[in-house]
Amino acid sequence: MELSENALRVLRARYLLKDSSGNIIETPEGMFQRVSKAIAESERLYGEDPSVWQERFYELLTQLKFLPNSPLLMNAGKEMGQLAACFVLPVEDSMVSIFETLKNAAMILQSGGGTGFNFSRLRPKSDVVRSTGGIASGPVSFMKIYNTATDVIKQGGARRGANMGILRVDHPDILDFVRAKTEKAELENFNISVSITDAFMEALKKDEEYELINPRTGNPVRKIKAKEVFDEIVKCAWQTGDPGVIFIDRINRANPTPHIGQIESTNPCGEQPLLPYEACVLGSMNLSKYIKDGKILYDDLAKDVAVAVRFLDDAIDANKYLIPDIEAMHKGNRKIGLGVMGWADMLVLLGIPYNSKRAFKLAREVMRFIRDTGWRASEELARKRGPFPNFKGSIYDRPGMPVLRNATVTTIAPTGTLSIIADCSSGIEPYFGLAYRRLILDTELFEVNKYFVKMAKEQGFYSEELMEKVIKKGNLRGIKEVPPGIKRLFRTAHEIPPEDHIEMQAAFQEYTDNAVSKTINLPRKARPEDVAKAFLLAYEKGCKGVTVFRYGSKRGTLEKFQKPSQGIVEIIQRRELD
Repeated sequence: MELSENALRVLRARYLLKDSSGNIIETPEGMFQRVSKAIAESERLYGEDPSVWQERFYELLTQLKFLPNSPLLMNAGKEMGQLAACFVLPVEDSMVSIFETLKNAAMILQSGGGTGFNFSRLRPKSDVVRSTGGIASGPVSFMKIYNTATDVIKQGGARRGANMGILRVDHPDILDFVRAKTEKAELENFNISVSITDAFMEALKKDEEYELINPRTGNPVRKIKAKEVFDEIVKCAWQTGDPGVIFIDRINRANPTPHIGQIESTNPCGEQPLLPYEACVLGSMNLSKYIKDGKILYDDLAKDVAVAVRFLDDAIDANKYLIPDIEAMHKGNRKIGLGVMGWADMLVLLGIPYNSKRAFKLAREVMRFIRDTGWRASEELARKRGPFPNFKGSIYDRPGMPVLRNATVTTIAPTGTLSIIADCSSGIEPYFGLAYRRLILDTELFEVNKYFVKMAKEQGFYSEELMEKVIKKGNLRGIKEVPPGIKRLFRTAHEIPPEDHIEMQAAFQEYTDNAVSKTINLPRKARPEDVAKAFLLAYEKGCKGVTVFRYGSKRGTLEKFQKPSQGIVEIIQRRELD
């Protein structure tokens, strides 16, 4: 296998098996053999020879053309055996439910999974508690308890604890929730998002008031101007990167199994809307592996997408579920989420600038191809194995719709550490910098963009002095030795206008069953009005949610080191999970 030094460091730190003394007892090839064997064992259930599929899975993985989510790489073939990355757990308005959910979340977090919660069913702060005669403390107080528990667990050191906390925009405590992360060191193990309704967006458009509803009674408690709440969301997102927003009515219009329930939350990075007790196994195709002589190898991509869909479907059967309710939901809907990484690399290899009409057009073309190919693979599995058990009554249960094995097939995940293993750009993001260091748990990784170095040498403008400048700046602005066309090709995240970030997210969302993880990067000098425009444009463009992050807006993000001689841009991105 050809693995980068950074890939080896990440694998040794987080993925390869260790003995009781902490010594590594597995090679990267051994890890992929372990994973391939464990997943291929599911083929026995359907009368297939596991050894045939073990070989196909192993080939795909070791070529780094496809990687599944981190819990699968870590746990497949082990006693733990929990393979899914994404979970949503219900939080009902009772002390028993709140702490039962916390117990379940603790087990999931310890296994490497990420959990999403919607706290909107909890009665608001100062509401009556009839059983005790006291008053309620509200959703944010219980989120702090969940946060502390997550901090204690730390997922065995393999992955940072990660939660998504969501509250409906019509909950009486919405302003407390929106401001929850403006206090230093609060809810550090949570991403938070406001669940925005179409009714709220209509009230905002008309500059009207809307009703806040007590979830305990279902009755309105007061009215508030939509603009007042929206402005507070914008201000806090500008300050800290939180909250993001999800457009819950749009998400539920795309809910494939409305007869089973309504979606009310997502996983920690927002790309996977799920029903209560639902889980999902994710995986990503490395697009940088499908370019030759300036063309996309669509035939190779189609073949490998079909194998990846089969792999992910097999993973559902190979999974060892920690909670019976989750097993019932996951096996009932059999949701998988196949996405992409290496998108910025693909564009560079094709000579297409990230924020160009050609790039947006190609995004739709590539994702439509992957979705259609993935659906065909799921249809083929359904013919042999049967559709997902909850198929009857689903959106596919009508003439003209495909009969699928999986209620969803595609998702765009952030691929934080997976992209390091695959040595490609993360998810559908542009390059954050051309030279930088990245902090993953306690492991510090230095990276310089290999495509820029290669292109500089091929086109004759490479020099050690040039590289020193690039390393010092992290981008190509103001470096005269670099041709203008190369500067356009290697624009970094903060050189790309927010509307182009959103255009790219919308392009991929158009052909993605679930949702898209994408950070709308803003420069440090961006104003709150820029955040507001981004939120409104994301709604207008058909996105299911949006996260903005203004550089330097919270501790841990610095534009440069204090000592220029160190010269490498530091990245600690807000959403690093895969």
